[in-house]
Amino acid sequence: MTARVLVVDDILANVKLLEARLSAEYFEVLTAYSGQEALDVCARERVDVVLLDVMMPGMDGFEVCRRLKASPRTHHVPIVMVTALDQPSDRLQGLESGADDFLTKPVDDIALVTRVKNLARLKMLNDEMLLRASTSRQMGMAENEMLEKALSGRSGRILVVDDHPRSAARLLEVLSKSHDSFVERDPQAALVKLAQHNFDLLICSMSLANADALRLCSQVRSQERTRHLPIIILVEPGDEARLLRGLDMGVNDYLMRPIDRHELLARVKTQIKRKRHSDYLRNRLQESVEAAVIDPLTGLHNRRYMESHLKTLVSEAIKSGRPLSVLVADIDHFKQVNDTYGHDGGDEVLKEFSERFRRNTRGIDLSCRLGGEEFVIIMPDTDLARAYQVGERLRSCVAADPFQVRPDLKIRVTASVGLATLERSDDTPEAVFKRADNALYAAKRRGRNRVSADAA
Repeated sequence: MTARVLVVDDILANVKLLEARLSAEYFEVLTAYSGQEALDVCARERVDVVLLDVMMPGMDGFEVCRRLKASPRTHHVPIVMVTALDQPSDRLQGLESGADDFLTKPVDDIALVTRVKNLARLKMLNDEMLLRASTSRQMGMAENEMLEKALSGRSGRILVVDDHPRSAARLLEVLSKSHDSFVERDPQAALVKLAQHNFDLLICSMSLANADALRLCSQVRSQERTRHLPIIILVEPGDEARLLRGLDMGVNDYLMRPIDRHELLARVKTQIKRKRHSDYLRNRLQESVEAAVIDPLTGLHNRRYMESHLKTLVSEAIKSGRPLSVLVADIDHFKQVNDTYGHDGGDEVLKEFSERFRRNTRGIDLSCRLGGEEFVIIMPDTDLARAYQVGERLRSCVAADPFQVRPDLKIRVTASVGLATLERSDDTPEAVFKRADNALYAAKRRGRNRVSADAA
């Protein structure tokens, strides 16, 4: 993946070493040799991840981290503290300064690439979400609860798979202070729990006594419900071969035993935020797709979707030799409704008409709003005689009960219906729809509130 990484260290050899390792993974590397230079680079350049040495003369890494996190421009840039210090107090000070992760010198190649990739992906997701939030604010739209939750990284739901009682208890003790955490000893029981409940993160020990932890990770990745669930594995020193296999199969991150509680919380926070960012963007994408094909007022499919889907259904009907019919319905004298009761009253009529329209269609039928007061039903496996029954049932349903246009007012509404069916193997979607539309106008010419199946 491509990302811009800023390496900050006052020792030239350290900078060059990290620069070489990251460049080999096709990262774009920027460099700085002091705290102030790092701040200057971040102020004028786009930076995706900062690798920040702690021990520097003048302004140390903790102070640089605090300043970057205090600035609105760089607040969301992930920072990895690179240090030879291994005291818990140093990691705690790093977290308090706003650091997102830690690397200890000498820096392990696997750890370096894994941490930078994870945080670079998180930064990209974060940038996209912030852009969407900015657009929403510019349009006068409130940021919804899901976006706010993803950006804030509030308490997550974590499943720990570890069959060593003391190890599991220690993990639970640390995690439960900030997250809803659960322990499962049996991998198969864990799979069931993951399938039944929503989790933000799976933490799995590689040292399971009677099971293959990598098999569990593989199964989690293969199931639709858990495909995007972040996984952190707990690895024993010297087990780098299995670690690499895990990373290859899609494990997101790892921790070496003995586990530092501050490092654990930092890695957990990163993965939970990444999961929530991805979920938010995936849901927004789905909503965008739906918005492109769904009429917002009625909830029916729109003309764009109808025209595309009609082509598919006509092609399938011709290949299979099965019938297909098209129904076009129009609310009679709808302009008078708008003129008399206003567009709000007209919208209420359209919404109620859509509900009655929907109630008179089968699951395999496609109901659409063409625009204005005109609607369509495409009916696979339906000949003209059966389509006529559907049309008459719809017409009767519309005419039978009055429509509520205001809380204190109901009015009578009728509809005209036109029908056409697929007639020949060389028939086209446009020809079938045109015949149905012509039949609709024939019904209107004959007095409205009726069904016509004219083909000309």
